[in-house]
Amino acid sequence: MTYSNIIVTTENRITTIKINREKALNALNEKTINELSECVKNLSKDADTKVVVITGVGQKSFIAGADITMFEGKAPTSIREIILKLQETLNKLEDLSIPVIASINGYCLGGGLELAMACDLRIASEKAIVGQPEIKLGLIPGAGGTQRLSRLVGAGRAKEMIFLGGNVDAKTAKSFGLINWVVSAEDLEEETLKIATRLTKGPSFALNMAKEAINRGPEMSLLDAIRMEAELFALCFSHEDVKEGVEAFLKKQKPNFK
Repeated sequence: MTYSNIIVTTENRITTIKINREKALNALNEKTINELSECVKNLSKDADTKVVVITGVGQKSFIAGADITMFEGKAPTSIREIILKLQETLNKLEDLSIPVIASINGYCLGGGLELAMACDLRIASEKAIVGQPEIKLGLIPGAGGTQRLSRLVGAGRAKEMIFLGGNVDAKTAKSFGLINWVVSAEDLEEETLKIATRLTKGPSFALNMAKEAINRGPEMSLLDAIRMEAELFALCFSHEDVKEGVEAFLKKQKPNFK
């Protein structure tokens, strides 16, 4: 499929999605949300892609939030439909069975941070700025920010960020547990590729099971969650990667996962 607001490329089993609205600081409008939704839907059926990377075009912005102009003149019911579509898209992104990396190259605000939090891992340029500034417009986050942020950094820190609407730099966000790695702007693309390549060499089935356990566990009681973990652990033994991993370990070799 041909897109205009996103750029999608695949190389060495890594699919990169670039939000392509540089003049608008890659803000998410309805067309971008619809294209992203279609792309994620296609990726869910793509057996060749093992890792997804999401970033923004240019050097200034990852995603500077939702494009506020798409709400102008619309009734609350219409706005609700737009935000539910964005929520659905981010839920699909989070539910992909393969690892998803947000490569944060600049402003990561509002809906941009909500998208980044729907990814599994986040690597940021030292110049990146993150935040949930919706309160300054008399709004609250609408695409999962109140929920994913509190799960990642704790309720107290989430309330601080959302109530005050302030932005934080990448190093501070890393200290909050919101970002996994901070690197120089010049090294961001290379370091992202290193992480993605490492993941492509890992056992896809086990990565899928680990993601399932981590994502679903908070919805359950601890007892139910660790029982689910046991089921997924046992299920890994149905896959040939376990045999390869064990044999390689005993032979002190690197495994060649299928």
